[in-house]
This record gives sequence, C-alpha cells and structure tokens, in this order.
Amino acid sequence: MQVSQLICGVDEAGRGPLAGSVYAAAVILDPSRPIAGLADSKKISEKKRDALSIEIKQHALAWAIASCNAAEIDQINILQASLLAMKRAIEMMSTGFAVSPDLVQVDGTHCPKINFPCVAIVQGDSKVQAISAASILAKVARDAELYELDKQYPQYGFAKHKGYPTALHLEMLTLHGVSPTHRLSYAPVKKLATSSQY
Repeated sequence: MQVSQLICGVDEAGRGPLAGSVYAAAVILDPSRPIAGLADSKKISEKKRDALSIEIKQHALAWAIASCNAAEIDQINILQASLLAMKRAIEMMSTGFAVSPDLVQVDGTHCPKINFPCVAIVQGDSKVQAISAASILAKVARDAELYELDKQYPQYGFAKHKGYPTALHLEMLTLHGVSPTHRLSYAPVKKLATSSQY
C-alpha cells in the first residue's frame, strides 16, 4: 500500500512594507481533515483569514510561524530575511510536532537552506493548498504584530496600512520621522533616517 507524501507548504508575508517583521509559516495539512476555502491570503478578507487561521491550527498535522525583525531585514536584506524566516518556521515545525515532511513546497522562486527536499513554486499560494494555508497563517501573524505596533506608535497608523508604503504612511513618516520598527534599508525610510528622532 502506497503511503501518501507529507507535503509541507511554506509562504511569507510582509516583504513589501516599510515597517515591522517579515513572517513565514510552514504547514503540513491532514488529508483526512480537509479545510474548505483555502486560497492565497491576499485574495480573502481579513475576517475569513482569521477564521481559517484558527481552523488550520486545529486541523493541520503540523504548523509553525516564525519571523525576522526589521533589524535583521536591514542587516541581511529582505530576500535573505524571508528565506531565514521560512527556515526558522520549517525547523520549528519539524521539532515541535511528531511528523516530518517528505517534501517542502515554497511559494516563489527561492528555497531556504533546509535539510528536506524543497521545490519553489511560482504563485504556489494559489496552486497548493498547504502553501495557501501557510500564507494565511503568516499574514494573520504579521497583521497581529502591526496591530500591536499601532498601540506602541499610534502616530503612524499601522492598523490602517499594515506598514505598506501608502500615502498615509509616507505622510506620517515625513511628519514623525522614523520609528525603531521601520526598515532603514528601504528607500523611503532611508531618506528620512538621518532626520528621525528615536
């Protein structure tokens, strides 16, 4: 009897924003407990993402979420920070649960350096359910961080724009300078960094 392969889906959230951490999640779904409505996290509402996040954590065979903070992003660049967050999530998952993946499938074009077979899939978050699940967990975790940052630094409006370079965010950045959670290596932030007040 052929045993089905255990696929670990991996995705990140937060490469584009000017502030906060980049998050990654790793998920091995349980084939016997399918989850309806899984899709690329960017294509579903926040309310739906929150509900699916709870369901994924309850039903998946294994899952983990990890991150790299703004300082790490500035130090090693956003691509390397995304890959490091993915590596951390996969390692946390494989040590925290009694299952290991036969294959890791990552959204995008790069694989992290891990001790499992790995393949990168362009638009994988729309094609592979485990990657969709990972994209949802990563997005929900990152949004949660931005809501917390909004409480710490209410002047920037993080709850509204989640750190992305919207007109409001750029206006607040110009008005208030750079906060400790901004990514200094990103052009709009870099420009203001010299005049910022920490």
